[in-house]
Amino acid sequence: MAYYRIDYFSAALRRQTSFEMLLPNDLRTDIPLPPNPYADRPMGTLFLLHGYTGKAGNWAPEYLAEKYNFAIVMPTAENSFYLNGAATGRAYETLVAEELPAYLRKTFGLARTKEDTFIAGLSMGGFGALHTGLAHPEVFGKIGALSSALIVHEIARMQPGQDNGMANYDYYRMCFGDLKTVEERESNPETLVKKLLAAGRKLPDIYMCCGTEDFLIEPNRAFHRFLTEQGVSHEYREGPGQHDMAFWSEYIVKIIDWMFK
Repeated sequence: MAYYRIDYFSAALRRQTSFEMLLPNDLRTDIPLPPNPYADRPMGTLFLLHGYTGKAGNWAPEYLAEKYNFAIVMPTAENSFYLNGAATGRAYETLVAEELPAYLRKTFGLARTKEDTFIAGLSMGGFGALHTGLAHPEVFGKIGALSSALIVHEIARMQPGQDNGMANYDYYRMCFGDLKTVEERESNPETLVKKLLAAGRKLPDIYMCCGTEDFLIEPNRAFHRFLTEQGVSHEYREGPGQHDMAFWSEYIVKIIDWMFK
């Protein structure tokens, strides 16, 4: 497995930045291996998104990338919720959905079509996977959302000066814009779903999961109900677990099997 860290100038962020990538292009040939039915198909691409306070890094089993023949691309998006902010240099949605796919196509021949380009994330990255995938269904064919921070309805009720224990009003306003209107705007994944349905467009396939002891279980259940009410076919799974790597390590395997098998 080849591991890359690529430093480049980002027009979306107006500065030097980096992303990391795992590429299964150096598999051993000196030992006999069982036939792999996925080895000869074009290499896929999985964008893997980190959570709040996190950074680029791999939390998916490398053997699955080798088995299913896909690259893992890991951007660093700081605490942005993968949204485009109003301020210059905060176009994080553009970074993940437009800039990086174009760079990968040009430089590595990856992320060619939505049929071989998928996105997954945990917590803030789960929100980012849902929002980015739904905002750009022409780029991403499948979405994996683990313990997603679907907090739009919560922060819509925050007032200036308030803090919900995770961050304060000013932070959420910086990421999501005017909180008074956040539920109606496209920073809300529900709004994106309704927009796609109204336009008669195909949504990316969706796999959501959350631990039953996770503090985000209720907003995940609510989004699952919303998708069901809208007639959107999707996978939804709950299982014992909290907001931690033990749960995510188990379910990222299920998601990758679902995506690439």
